[in-house]
Amino acid sequence: MKRIFPLIFTFLFLIGCIQEYQPRNIEKVTIKTIKIDSSSIRAMVVTGHESMSYAASNGTIGFTANNGVLWHTIKIRYQDSVIPHFRSLAYNGADYFALSIGNPALLYKISNGAASLQYFEEDENVFYDALTFFEDNTHGIAVGDPTENCASIIITEDSGATWNKIPCENLPEFSKDEAFFAASNTNIKTIGSTVWIASGGSKARVLKSTNYGKTWQIFETPIIQGTVPQGIYSIDFYNENKGIIIGGNYSVPSENKANKAITTDGGKTWTLVADNENPNYKSCVQYVPNTNGQEVFAVGKTGISFSNNGGITWKEVSKDAYYAIQFLDKNTAWLSGHEKVGKLKL
Repeated sequence: MKRIFPLIFTFLFLIGCIQEYQPRNIEKVTIKTIKIDSSSIRAMVVTGHESMSYAASNGTIGFTANNGVLWHTIKIRYQDSVIPHFRSLAYNGADYFALSIGNPALLYKISNGAASLQYFEEDENVFYDALTFFEDNTHGIAVGDPTENCASIIITEDSGATWNKIPCENLPEFSKDEAFFAASNTNIKTIGSTVWIASGGSKARVLKSTNYGKTWQIFETPIIQGTVPQGIYSIDFYNENKGIIIGGNYSVPSENKANKAITTDGGKTWTLVADNENPNYKSCVQYVPNTNGQEVFAVGKTGISFSNNGGITWKEVSKDAYYAIQFLDKNTAWLSGHEKVGKLKL
């Protein structure tokens, strides 16, 4: 019995240490840049310390397993002549899926080095922006601009074998000129069976479903909105309650007014942070894993910024321009940009 008490105190001490995580004070980061010619890369999947994949604007899917020293690439063409412009890429643990922007929408499955068309949609307004899988790797979801009076959302329940579009009667109604941004494949986030999607344009709102897209809610945010280039460009959640959104005005990237907000109630309400303070326009925001939601990175064509207090205040840590960042662990991240990818080690 006497031995139990020291064990209990040790356990409680360790729990206390975990809860009292002390965030790092990062002033500057160094990034190894890897050139990828003739491509704009806004979507990537990180699978290991030395391995990642990307989907590019020139219809290319690239894979590396040795930090970018060697690349295996697949060039996809629709009917031999149409070059898909990819801005979305997802992985379900077995296969990759790449989704094009524009008309027609082309969703490809890449398996064992071969690409097959899984979903096709033709409409003068079709424009898909982001794609991801849920944690079970069975359910997947993609979001696009409205072709009617609601968001275009397609889902799969069989690991990507079939995809179906959700009818508007099952989705919240959108305002005129409310849409999404295909900036970094991060205006969509999933945890468990929950998904959040962030909009922009005439409205900057957050859609939420807790049951793989069967039913939906929509919530207002204080992010700048009203014109086409304004709104939320990226969303991330550290857990079911703690989340962050970022964006701004793509046409005036130096502006930093009403472009960052946080939530502590799962996205129902949002509070502006660092208002009229940098960072300015960013296309991607991501929590650093295992930092208790305190460490956050935001990237964009205006550089890279870091927060160690959950987004309340920020520091610029690099002037390098990137579209997206994705962490593998607390100390390792990959970035994607114009004709390049990058490797960041903290």
